Amino acid sequence: MGAMSVRTQSPEPPESSGSPSGAPHRAGFACFVGRPNAGKSTLTNALVGQKVAITANQPQTTRHTVRGIVHRADAQLILVDTPGLHKPRTLLGERLNDVVRTTWAEVDVIGFCLPANEKLGPGDRFIAKELASIKKTPKIAIVTKTDLVDNRALAEQLIAIDQLGKELGFEWAEIVPVSAVADQQVDLLANLLVPLLPEGPALYPEGDLTDEPEQVMVAELIREAALEGVRDELPHSIAVVVEEMLPREDRPADKPLLDIHAFVYIERPSQKGIIIGPKGKRLKEVGIKSRKQIEALLGTPVFLDLHVKVAKDWQRDPRQLRKLGF
Repeated sequence: MGAMSVRTQSPEPPESSGSPSGAPHRAGFACFVGRPNAGKSTLTNALVGQKVAITANQPQTTRHTVRGIVHRADAQLILVDTPGLHKPRTLLGERLNDVVRTTWAEVDVIGFCLPANEKLGPGDRFIAKELASIKKTPKIAIVTKTDLVDNRALAEQLIAIDQLGKELGFEWAEIVPVSAVADQQVDLLANLLVPLLPEGPALYPEGDLTDEPEQVMVAELIREAALEGVRDELPHSIAVVVEEMLPREDRPADKPLLDIHAFVYIERPSQKGIIIGPKGKRLKEVGIKSRKQIEALLGTPVFLDLHVKVAKDWQRDPRQLRKLGF
């Protein structure tokens, strides 16, 4: 089988888990890639210690770079979330793929997430092939969801992943099995990512968990709620733009209210009924659900004003794409 390095937690924590005197501080960027549902967001949240990335199971949901920041005594690890790489069918698809490749080339380390409970498929090979073309960046294979399989299935998956690298002519820097849900080996993964970062001071102040502009995160929450239950009918045809977020005037300091005006854009008039629902019931539910999440995110009461607009074939129109922030 050759020299395959698979990491499992050693009883002694690696030196890098503290900040030994004299060891240089490291700071840099990592991104997790993988098919939709490979466990990228769950892993990001487990590493950062709370929910930061708002994502769904669609390859094109995380359209904006969402960063989670892991602060440690010896390092700062900034996690950049790229949109899913996929075979493009539209101009939007091509643009997203360009964004992905640019991000991959700029980060210090790439973690390829592969679920332990699914055999390697064409989607994984497609991503691995793209990874092989990015020569300089070290690549760690992260086998996720290990809590769902027995040891034998896990061993087979580890061997298959090792082989995949060899077939494509590159060496994994590490192969790490983790379970973010069961919190197994998450710390080990951080300990293995850190040495691959460049030496340098922290890039973000302590306490920052994400540098995502609040408006983008709010838009993503609304989009998530709007897609709930209608993904099959409208998988990628929804874009949300937050037009404005303003504190309401004349409110006492102890009772602030934030007014948010947002537009949900769809491609065709026929989709309007799906989003709004009979007598506007569905849109109302979307508003209530996303408002609660926005209030939790921003820590302030919110008045949310939602409108649905048709932007004809926005995914194929460069002008509209620019307007909608792509």
